[in-house]
Amino acid sequence: MLDPGQAGSALLLGLSGAGHCLGMCGGIASALQLGGANSPVTALAFHGGRLASYATLGAIMGLLAGTLEATGWTMGLRYLAGALLIGMGLYIGDWWRGMALLERAGGAIFSPVQRMGASLMPRERPERAFALGMCWGLIPCGLIYSSLAWSATTQSPAQAALLMLLFGIGTLPAMLAVSLGAGRLQAFLRRRGLKWLIGALLVASGVWTIYLAAGHAQHAGHGTQHQGGAPPAHMDHSHH
Repeated sequence: MLDPGQAGSALLLGLSGAGHCLGMCGGIASALQLGGANSPVTALAFHGGRLASYATLGAIMGLLAGTLEATGWTMGLRYLAGALLIGMGLYIGDWWRGMALLERAGGAIFSPVQRMGASLMPRERPERAFALGMCWGLIPCGLIYSSLAWSATTQSPAQAALLMLLFGIGTLPAMLAVSLGAGRLQAFLRRRGLKWLIGALLVASGVWTIYLAAGHAQHAGHGTQHQGGAPPAHMDHSHH
């Protein structure tokens, strides 16, 4: 069962990355609008494909993480998710550009997918827009990487897929604003003050994620120590 707090955090994570989404994916969404395929049906098909891609990636990550029962692996994913969130917050707030290196590294993997997407650019039909959205869901993006690492900590394909779907839904306001030509909303989402607020929220979320992971690790360590230090019941004799 997915925790309501997790569900809410996934939505907020998508919403908080609005400015970054406009920078990373706004070009292709604009192309959908400017290329004559600006009907709501085509735009929704494109974003439906993008969300389906996120959910599929989440299911794969949840499945892979679930095959490993080691506590250290789970803790490592939580620390990684927290660190990536902090990095993304600093990146979005224009305080540190280190995450750009990660996104450039992912670009090498994404290049073949990008070429495949380019072949789908005659996009008048919704099914082609959906396929293009599936490709674009693989765009190298630190925010997506952070969300995948975080969703993998559920160690459940279904729950990780749902978290990534909710994350994608959170990105919809910004992306639909581009696809449907909502200029005022785009201008609002690009405001520097909003980017600073979003960056601070992501940093706070990353710090909180690491804090919870550290607390869980400490609790698990104390439990193990207590079990190891306690004498077996049959050895606990009273001497008369």
